[in-house]
Amino acid sequence: MQLNRRTIVKGAAAAIPANIALTMLSTKFAFAQDGDFADDIEILNYALTLEYLESEFYRQGNAAGLLAGKEAMYLGRIGADEDAHVTALTQTIMQLGAMPVAAPGVDFGQAFASRESFLETAYTFENLGVSAYLGAAPEIANPDILQAAAGIFGVECRHAAILGNLRGLPAEGGVYMSPTETPMTRAEVLAAAQPFLTGAGSMAGDAAVTK
Repeated sequence: MQLNRRTIVKGAAAAIPANIALTMLSTKFAFAQDGDFADDIEILNYALTLEYLESEFYRQGNAAGLLAGKEAMYLGRIGADEDAHVTALTQTIMQLGAMPVAAPGVDFGQAFASRESFLETAYTFENLGVSAYLGAAPEIANPDILQAAAGIFGVECRHAAILGNLRGLPAEGGVYMSPTETPMTRAEVLAAAQPFLTGAGSMAGDAAVTK
């Protein structure tokens, strides 16, 4: 199947269920142990797991009513972007004849205890996504998938910059990290994300992946 950037983002504006189905994290895909990705499908599912995490984070955080004005507008838009990434990655995996990984169970702890903790955790997640996409990029075989992943990578970078600005961080080392971005391995991403992942999740609302 011929893929291009338009293919992977087709339907990106389509709504996904408000409550993402939180089920057991797959051991075959996503945050696996160290080692090369088996193929592009595994990389897409790895990215999808991160997007599930971000999408559900913003759904819960934006519903908590911690922000107002420009901050609420920006994080509402960022949340919609993450929903769109879930939709785009899910559709692409299915178009390739594979099965999208199930959404993981999540527990965001005290992330929504205050405006500050919400913005700080959002900032952490966005920078984690940037480094995860960059770390996986060299292993993507299909150049069309690589181009599409680079497009999502760029959006995650912009999200991180907006959040750094809202938090009043300095330019370099805050709003942006350095002259170049730093990739992270799957093991490093797992270590950063693991505190927010649970084993078995409850089924809330409709499934995020429809067949």
